[in-house]
Amino acid sequence: MKLEPESVKASITRLKRARGQLDAVIAMLESGDECEKALTQLAAVSKAVDRAGYLVISTGMKQCIASGNEVDEEKLSKLFLSLA
Repeated sequence: MKLEPESVKASITRLKRARGQLDAVIAMLESGDECEKALTQLAAVSKAVDRAGYLVISTGMKQCIASGNEVDEEKLSKLFLSLA
């Protein structure tokens, strides 16, 4: 299933934001910042990436259903589990 860039725009935005947060975490670690601050930001990055992944899967499912294509339940299950 191919996704149009416009249909996953929200995921792209979320991932770009997460990339910025990850750069900030790396800078914190390189500068010897507080562990708690770095871990809090790292947790936010992780959650943002996870949410983007689920959003991509959701968008793909909606596209398949809207186009009348069959949804391969086994493949869909594997995609969800790959994010677990």
